[in-house]
Amino acid sequence: MTLSGFLSQLMEVVIAIALAPLLTGWVNQWRAWLQNRSAPRLWQPYWMLHKLFNKESVVAEHASPLFRSAPYVMFGCMVLACAIVPTLSTDLPLAPAADAIALVGLFALARVFISLAAMDIGTAFGTMGARREMLIGFLAEPALLMVLFSASLISKSTSLTTIVETLAHRELAIYPELAFAGVAFTMVSLAENARVPVDNPATHLELTMIHEALILEYSGRHLALIEWAASLKLFAYSCIGLALFFPWGVAETEAPLAMLLALPLLVLKLAIGGFLLAALETLSAKMRIFRVPEFLATAFLLAVIGLLVHLLLRR
Repeated sequence: MTLSGFLSQLMEVVIAIALAPLLTGWVNQWRAWLQNRSAPRLWQPYWMLHKLFNKESVVAEHASPLFRSAPYVMFGCMVLACAIVPTLSTDLPLAPAADAIALVGLFALARVFISLAAMDIGTAFGTMGARREMLIGFLAEPALLMVLFSASLISKSTSLTTIVETLAHRELAIYPELAFAGVAFTMVSLAENARVPVDNPATHLELTMIHEALILEYSGRHLALIEWAASLKLFAYSCIGLALFFPWGVAETEAPLAMLLALPLLVLKLAIGGFLLAALETLSAKMRIFRVPEFLATAFLLAVIGLLVHLLLRR
């Protein structure tokens, strides 16, 4: 492990932890503006985390250690996922040990823990949310894998750093399969991050909520870690999308000083992506839970079409 690689890996983790709540606040602010409502402050997620960390955690009497450890496991998985994705540089020590398949596995591990913790208390809302969360994960993970495989066929590797180096630092080429994969990835990202039209993070209606039903029994620092992990998950998916479809500006392994230019470019791309997400949520309506399998099945088919297009054009 070189010094530049260690610094780039550390910088990526620190920036992810610091900027993830800011991205959430940016999306919420633009969503309120586009809906002609009074917008919350950009720093509101930080104030919320500060308030929750200073509150006492109330835990149910019959809660098992799983209920207490799930927020820490979920937060750790999201931090590790952000460390795998090349956002500033491709010189990442974790890159050889973790690829796209491991990344999907981290998301699945976090989902399993939070779903088991929701059922641990035995409440009706927690069990309902866990069932819905596992249904969405069961349908979204294959679609996400197909999207990643579409990009991996181009670079002949499932390593995200290799994919970024192939797409960003070689001759300019048009990849039609990425157009299908991009639409599929957008649909999966909306479902995985509990955004409209799959879920509405601003509601607590028992007939529609998914993510909120999982965390109704949490409070204090446990709830703060879960909310922070949700922001990290949105940040990770945003960076995955940038790495696959807009990888330009990521520093190469031999150019650590280019990270100084990569950071403002990353912030700019995330700001544009956050605005587009808010606009998409404003233009969309919340679908019924029974329509979600059709929504994610469409994403899976689009990703498979991207694979077939690659095989037909590159054969």
